[in-house]
Amino acid sequence: MSLSQWLERAWYRRDGGALWALRPLECLYRRIVTRRLQQRRYRQQTPVPTLVVGNLSVGGTGKSPLVAWLAHYLREQGWQPGIVSRGYGGKAAHYPLRVTPDSSPAEAGDEPVMLAQQSGVPVAVAPDRPAAVDLLVAEGCDLIISDDGLQHYALARDVELVVVDGTRGFGNRHCLPCGPLREPLSRLSSIDAVMVNGGEDALVHLQQSGDLASAHRFSMTLAPRCLRHLQTGERTACDDARFQQGVHAVAGIGHPERFFTTLASLGIVAEPHPFADHHTFTADDLRFSDERPIVMTAKDAVKCQSFATEQCWALDVDAEPSAAFVLFLQQRLAELAPR
Repeated sequence: MSLSQWLERAWYRRDGGALWALRPLECLYRRIVTRRLQQRRYRQQTPVPTLVVGNLSVGGTGKSPLVAWLAHYLREQGWQPGIVSRGYGGKAAHYPLRVTPDSSPAEAGDEPVMLAQQSGVPVAVAPDRPAAVDLLVAEGCDLIISDDGLQHYALARDVELVVVDGTRGFGNRHCLPCGPLREPLSRLSSIDAVMVNGGEDALVHLQQSGDLASAHRFSMTLAPRCLRHLQTGERTACDDARFQQGVHAVAGIGHPERFFTTLASLGIVAEPHPFADHHTFTADDLRFSDERPIVMTAKDAVKCQSFATEQCWALDVDAEPSAAFVLFLQQRLAELAPR
């Protein structure tokens, strides 16, 4: 077991007892984060409305599918949205970098390429997000979605959305490195809305825990849409008989277990192969001793496309926010008149 895997398991045991030696570092981290929050000054006021979608905790929560959903919904409402991201895992020769569906994940990062493929809207990455915003505004975007930009205080924002894994919640509720939190739970009091990924039951459970300090709390789910063949682009139903005899499940995301659980809910018996988040895949990672189908996440598929075998498929999922959130979003959009 790697150190990161050990830490994650300890974080989500909730008691944090095994991490007592890290408490002094957590105290230092909290002081730094609290000072940044108190002193934050947005270096650049964005020329168009900006929605930030982020996590309070480390690891996967379902944020990227919500970003893709927002892009589609905003286009339907008559906006011209664009997505900006840091481009984690990518190393480009210059920034800001305009990302297309055919961009290299090694340059742009895996999530931005996936979002470019799924959303159909302009995507730009830069460690300096305001520079990415300027690029997209120059292309005609009139609203910006900042992916994983909650802690990027240089960029002003009109709406902040935090996505929470309804199963894992906030773990032991401690900040890094003693727990999974990037910011203290008190940060939720200044968030516009919290999205709990897991449906109404998960939302109710977290509400009862007292952790959701935000005034606006909504549920969402991730709905499997289809299985997509990496070589041909063929799409087939998730209950296709070809996958009912067992598959290899590959996941290099923040919380691989969620992916494996999703496959099980579809009746697919999977042999799990978890990797670290943003893992750089090679062909060797996909070599197994049998010919069973290999099913992976859409995020991993963008990195495996160039060497995918005939056995390789991606599970495409859609975010489905609650009707209450859609109404909330409509109200906030009405307030964000063009500037």
